[in-house]
Amino acid sequence: MKRYVVAITGASGAAIGLRVLEAIAAENEVHLIMSPEAMGIMLEETGLDWSASTPAGVRDKIRQRVKGPSLHYWDSRDMAAPVSSGSFLTDGMIVAPCSMKTLAGIASGYAENLVQRAADVTIKEGRNLVLAPREMPLSAIHLENMLKLSRIGVRIAPPVPAFYHGPKDLEEMVGFLAGKLLDALGVEHSLYKRWEGREG
Repeated sequence: MKRYVVAITGASGAAIGLRVLEAIAAENEVHLIMSPEAMGIMLEETGLDWSASTPAGVRDKIRQRVKGPSLHYWDSRDMAAPVSSGSFLTDGMIVAPCSMKTLAGIASGYAENLVQRAADVTIKEGRNLVLAPREMPLSAIHLENMLKLSRIGVRIAPPVPAFYHGPKDLEEMVGFLAGKLLDALGVEHSLYKRWEGREG
């Protein structure tokens, strides 16, 4: 069993983050961090109300939906959480969706919350970090932040839809987008049909 950090931040695309979380948590140890804004967007876009007065309460609500052997939840303000330290070994981290504020914080090394600190640790320890920035159109500032991170090995994977797999509905498109993010992180899955080429 591997260990991953999953972060969901305050950008549209909560359904993609949820599918990524479910797929990774099914067979791995997961340490989840959600920004306060992500909680509200999760409710708006998926109908899931994960808010609670304590982190343990949030974790219990999440476990009602997300099944797996080892799911942990950390408040984004908890800078003493295990994932804030490089000595806490992980197999990688994904931020999906990744708000432009979070992207900017990671790119500048300004770790003002646990999501940014965990990403900073992942970078400094040379571990796999995947960011799914969700915004359009992109400004020069956004692009410069992405380029800066890409140059040091961070995987920049915007959730861009494709149609070669013939999605029948929004659920299948979400599965495709989540699957591409899992590919970038190196997590096996069967969320979409892979391209096999045309018969000659």
